[in-house]
Amino acid sequence: MQLAVFIQESEQILADWDAYSDQHTGLDGRPHDENAYGLRAGLRDAATWRAFNRTRRSAKGLVAAAEVQLHKLPASRIQSRWAWQLGALDAALGQLARLQWAWLAVQDSLLASAVPGTEAYDEALAERSAEAWHYLNEWSLHGQALLDIHAAALDHQPRTPAPPSHSPTAPLSSAKATGPRR
Repeated sequence: MQLAVFIQESEQILADWDAYSDQHTGLDGRPHDENAYGLRAGLRDAATWRAFNRTRRSAKGLVAAAEVQLHKLPASRIQSRWAWQLGALDAALGQLARLQWAWLAVQDSLLASAVPGTEAYDEALAERSAEAWHYLNEWSLHGQALLDIHAAALDHQPRTPAPPSHSPTAPLSSAKATGPRR
């Protein structure tokens, strides 16, 4: 599932960022080189967006499916945080959609010469990714709830008994087979 891949990738991106940040900031938390730190943060933001982009189109459906599954689960199978996490994921998804629409509008307003690799394009894209990072992090933090709800729903599905087997115990009686046909 693409969501599981996103969660794993985003955790790695965050771990890499934390390692970088620890090495490139002072005890007061301020970066040694603000420009380099900002560029590295931009790489983190862009990588997280790319990782989520494979899930983004199906994300609304994943949340909706989890909400339906959650309502069908018995209370004893529900984690109290799941409803809150679904709300956080849905809200984050709304913000990501808003940011994507704003990015598309900015992209449309750029000069034709503003293509990937140009300052105007790259700065606008970096701004979108930076604004999106918090909401992407919400998905990284709470996306596992969707997988957990789905697993709980699969575990709770009623087990249907196997259909009766129709193993031939004896051939049709010869009386029926040789009887008169109508």
